[in-house]
Amino acid sequence: MNSNPLKFSPILKSMVWGGNRISSYKGVDCDSPNIGESWELSAVSGSETVVLEGEYSGRTIAWLIEHFGADFLGRHVAEQYGGEFPLLVKFIDASSDLSVQVHPDDALAVARGAKRGKSEMWYVVGAAEGAHLISGISQKLTREDYDNIAGTPAIMDYLCQHQVGEGDVFFLPAGRIHTIGAGCFVLEIQQSSDITYRIYDYGRPGLDGKPRQLHTKEAADAIDYRVYSDYKTDYQRIDNAEIQLVSCPYFTTSLYHLTESLVMPMHQLDSFVAVVCTKGDGRVNGVSVKSGESLLIPACADELLMAPGNQGMTLVTSYC
Repeated sequence: MNSNPLKFSPILKSMVWGGNRISSYKGVDCDSPNIGESWELSAVSGSETVVLEGEYSGRTIAWLIEHFGADFLGRHVAEQYGGEFPLLVKFIDASSDLSVQVHPDDALAVARGAKRGKSEMWYVVGAAEGAHLISGISQKLTREDYDNIAGTPAIMDYLCQHQVGEGDVFFLPAGRIHTIGAGCFVLEIQQSSDITYRIYDYGRPGLDGKPRQLHTKEAADAIDYRVYSDYKTDYQRIDNAEIQLVSCPYFTTSLYHLTESLVMPMHQLDSFVAVVCTKGDGRVNGVSVKSGESLLIPACADELLMAPGNQGMTLVTSYC
């Protein structure tokens, strides 16, 4: 397989809470209103991103896996996931609050007929003044308490709200109640799963004018009812070095603030690497990338050579 970085055509999705920032941030034309998500790298059935240019133009991630297997995914990734792509990478633009929701873990998802659950992480690309998100439970919440208030505004009294700004990071293991608030622009990296249980949605209709479905009973078994001391990921900003943000069984995500070139070896990873540019521009393994663009580096590449432009470059990388 050619080891050059791959660019994919993003899939833009209209959402009832979506805004207007994604098209301008990414520099793409879009006539649709309320663009809430840009799926950057996806092998989810029905929403498969395709290669934008070059030798494999028009090919899906599934096609690349079928034809190149471990050269594309990495040997241990191919073995662990049975030849399926394990990540979903997206930008999220919230002009109003998303639903309060939770995702199941692998065991519960499989028991209910799905392939896997959904753990994820957020990197805040930008936020309006006063913007907030919700991650976790702020006070004791029993299953009985939940059963009494699920689907009502009372659930909000039990949730931990965080005011956010650019660069904030949150890891959201399956089972953690969460939502993204109005004014947040977020990069989300997650297991390749589209299972969401809505707990509360402010009584608003969907884009079709009909009430949006809640999944309060399904969510009850998925929720982690424990209260934790801290839900935000703290890290020290360092220029021109790897800053590891999240390391979990499903992905490892790192941040790079670059003002000079940096080389990271890949052979020991035995994995593809997803690369998202959140600020500035430059080149990755010789391919140009700018704010709002994503690349997928095949596992057969020897290294990750990141070369920022004159104004610097911020990258978020993930591998499995």
